[in-house]
Amino acid sequence: MKRRTLPAAAALAATAALLLTACGSGDDKASDKDKIAGADQGTKTPTASASASGAPAEDKPDGVDVSLPKDMNLVFDWAKPKDKNEAAAMDDAANFLRAIYRGVDKRTTKDAAVATYATDGGLKYADTQINAYIEGGWTVIGTRRHYDATTRSTTDGKSVEVAFCSDSSKFYGKETKSGKVLKTDPSIKDFDYFKIIMVKYPTGTDLWQASKVYVETEATKCR
Repeated sequence: MKRRTLPAAAALAATAALLLTACGSGDDKASDKDKIAGADQGTKTPTASASASGAPAEDKPDGVDVSLPKDMNLVFDWAKPKDKNEAAAMDDAANFLRAIYRGVDKRTTKDAAVATYATDGGLKYADTQINAYIEGGWTVIGTRRHYDATTRSTTDGKSVEVAFCSDSSKFYGKETKSGKVLKTDPSIKDFDYFKIIMVKYPTGTDLWQASKVYVETEATKCR
């Protein structure tokens, strides 16, 4: 038996039917660059301010704490693209995921990191994910790996699609009250394929926000 992130949380998020929408095959042609799904999403001013903390500088990009507990590890096993905007968008897509699991750990959707790295549909997705864990009485421990990342931009440079695989086979659900680690057999359910639409924050130089999220669950191409 192997332990993995609890399937009930993912199921609850899916039934919420906000943005856990299965995407296509992921082999979109380069000619579709200007047709990135959700690229017309706007940005909103982050509503929560970063609070002072003892986190080291590398855990506080843009002055916002995205640090996670030592037993909650997100690994981003990917190479940065040469394009400066795409590299920055990729960095903040990672920060968006860190913000979600920081919210899971802190038991709140109001953490400054969520407000900083998410807007519109991305904010709804983050809230749904965090609330699923809060309402279920769960958190997570272990390592989730993200890999095989690709990026593509719109011609105006204001939107970047960051697509990648994730492997949750070593990312385990845990009951917050009892501390019990939830166990399941390893399966295709451990693998997801993400497409996150990142939009450039208009008044910032390098800040990008997740405006829309597509997830293909049980992604065989990621196995």
